[in-house]
Amino acid sequence: MARANAAYYAACDPFADFTTAPEISQIFGELLGLWAAEVWQAMGTPDPVLLAEAGPGRGTLMADALRAIAQAAPAFGHALRLHLIENSAPLRAAQAAKLPGATWHDRLENLPPGPLLLLANEFLDALPIRQFVFRDGWRERFVADGRFVETKCPLPLWEGVGGGVAPQEGTVMEHPEAALPLISALAARVADQGGAALFLDYGPETSAHGDSLQALRGGKPADPLAAPGTADLTAHVDFARLADAARAAGAHVHGPVPQGKFLARLGLFQRTGALSRQNPARAGALRDAAARLAEPDQMGRLFKAMAVCHPAVLPPGFAE
Repeated sequence: MARANAAYYAACDPFADFTTAPEISQIFGELLGLWAAEVWQAMGTPDPVLLAEAGPGRGTLMADALRAIAQAAPAFGHALRLHLIENSAPLRAAQAAKLPGATWHDRLENLPPGPLLLLANEFLDALPIRQFVFRDGWRERFVADGRFVETKCPLPLWEGVGGGVAPQEGTVMEHPEAALPLISALAARVADQGGAALFLDYGPETSAHGDSLQALRGGKPADPLAAPGTADLTAHVDFARLADAARAAGAHVHGPVPQGKFLARLGLFQRTGALSRQNPARAGALRDAAARLAEPDQMGRLFKAMAVCHPAVLPPGFAE
């Protein structure tokens, strides 16, 4: 998964295969920018402060966020230093056209020290996972010669992931191999240096067994093993295990909550109404975009929001 996705993002335009929330509505990025501004206030308005995005795509989310910040929180706009975590040369070029003042990094670990506000939309789902299959004992699943092969392995340390339910023959269990150390390091950083990280991604609220590996090619589901490097590979985010890792590293965790509830609490529908009144010709499209982001039968329930914060920070959007 790691090599195939690296090749895909280096050579392909992922937005030909799927549409992310920032591309659906400008309001998504605006709300996240104002979320960051409010958290900055809760942090005591440090100056400078790092505003970073992991996996910034074409730069749409951050461009919308910065526009909202400039209008509603100019002091935050002056204090922030913009950093982007991106490996893809074509995407860096697209981001530079919209965000000329940014500094780029290949990895989160390369961010300079200091108070940090991190935004990450559909970032965790693209990180590599490991899969284990129960066949009269656990076997780890690998890829060899274009097909899955299974090798006997010791009992995984995380066998309780399925809520304590005994696995049946063929049960698949996924381990977030790359996301766990990333979240742990990030949580230790914000607990020590101040700040918060906001993740919006898809997956269940509680850990569960199941095979969630999927591929998209040309906007349609595809065989994840066919033509490596030409499809986007993703897997559901195990929010519960990542939250446990963040708490163990000293941070506080808020959520996960359904994306629809989170965006509604931040003002999605009020902002949609205001823009609709300003642009009556676009009112229908704006309402449709808001529904796509927030309705339970679209992105509102499957997608979740989770914040990893310094213990003194209470981020907006998570309280009932």
